[in-house]
Amino acid sequence: MTSIITRRRLTFGAAAASTLPILGRGASAQSPLGVGFIYVGPIGDHGYSWTHDQGRLALEKEYGAKVKTSFIENVAEGPDTARALRQLAQAGNQLIFATSFGFMNPTIQVAKQFPKIKFEHATGYMRAENVATYDARFYEGRAVIGTIAGHMSKTGQAGYVASFPIPEVVMGINAFHLAARKVNPNFKTKVIWCSTWYDPAKEADAAKALIDQGADMITQHTDSAAPLQAAEQRGVFAFGQASDMKAFAPKAHLTAIVDDWSGYYIKRVKDVMDGTWKSGAVWGGIKDGFVKLAPYNDAVTPEARKAADAVKEGIASGKLHPFTGELKDQKGEVRVKAGEHASDEMLSKMDWYVDGIQA
Repeated sequence: MTSIITRRRLTFGAAAASTLPILGRGASAQSPLGVGFIYVGPIGDHGYSWTHDQGRLALEKEYGAKVKTSFIENVAEGPDTARALRQLAQAGNQLIFATSFGFMNPTIQVAKQFPKIKFEHATGYMRAENVATYDARFYEGRAVIGTIAGHMSKTGQAGYVASFPIPEVVMGINAFHLAARKVNPNFKTKVIWCSTWYDPAKEADAAKALIDQGADMITQHTDSAAPLQAAEQRGVFAFGQASDMKAFAPKAHLTAIVDDWSGYYIKRVKDVMDGTWKSGAVWGGIKDGFVKLAPYNDAVTPEARKAADAVKEGIASGKLHPFTGELKDQKGEVRVKAGEHASDEMLSKMDWYVDGIQA
């Protein structure tokens, strides 16, 4: 039986909260499962928040009338996070996904207030009986694009437009740089911190400044297509973030790290429906389909393409780890011994740079 799915876009604020139905304990057992999401940016960013929303849409397609999804976009990390989570909880959602690192502490706090609701937090590490965590090994994709940059950069210098110095971003910078240095031992990576996940004007300015300083490869861990567009205007190459952004910069866009949350969201909703949901930690990468690479631009040279594919296949098979030692930080301290590779615990807390990064 085909049913029409009600999809509610929630505008954050008290007025919006008062318009949401409170399902509560008296809801029928036949009622659809309420699944809520909060996003740090707009769903139209065509980046990180957009990919999470694609996962939400995949839920609707998979389960039809069995689910009723809702979301709040542009949620600031901090007090607004707790208010948004409470809004979704009070609206009757039984499963809530908080999709940004800065949502971590508020998720734990609100989960204590709603012990019968299940929460999932993306890219964090704090868990509780009703709070699970999930993450993608973005650094694996950055090792692939770093390999391309190492092969194709004529100046031997890349510019990295970054958001916040949290482990997820720092490990990505390191993975990109290490991969590029395997190709060109003198490769340099310059980083500009934007202190935002989504601000097209600020991201574009950062990309332009990096190009002015000699970078002919631009990559990013921010969510708009503005750095790519700046690269297109200046005639240099760039890499997309979270989704295939080729349409925004068809000449500059060499490939992109693509986030795919759909499979995870479908599984976790099924777990709730089946009564098998449990708190835990999931960290998926290229092998698991969490991280993918967009099709290569025709401009990617055969040599770079072959090398990038080898890195991707090596990571997927488990034969290659982007953080294999010996690795030293910028002070010369050995962080990973020769022949060993960084543990997940080290990666999840990474707060140091390898040599050759200017940040």
